[in-house]
Amino acid sequence: MSLKIRLTRGGAKKRPYYRIVVADSRAPRDGRFIEKVGVYDPMKAKDDPARVQLETDKIQAWLTKGAQPTDRVLRFLDAAGLAKRPARNNPKKAEPGEKSKERAAKRAEAAAAPAEDAAA
Repeated sequence: MSLKIRLTRGGAKKRPYYRIVVADSRAPRDGRFIEKVGVYDPMKAKDDPARVQLETDKIQAWLTKGAQPTDRVLRFLDAAGLAKRPARNNPKKAEPGEKSKERAAKRAEAAAAPAEDAAA
């Protein structure tokens, strides 16, 4: 059985509230879970200590049993000092798309054309 430490969504429409749970990876997102190990309230301020509440001893026990945290939960665990999140590097993300490159080339041509006319 493959275990995940992940978020389950609760709360009302446009007012999300998440529980951090240990669940079988095949179980539905908001469905059956094994144990609740924390909560996450994104509606609270980022510096509010009640925004993310973790039961560290339970999480540590599940990590030793082989439970794998999802990306978002791994961010919380890294901030709490329970797990190390590897740094990622995606240099292509900052590169502009094809359409943007075409528009920039057209603008450069349009800017160069009046300069040539003024010099002549």
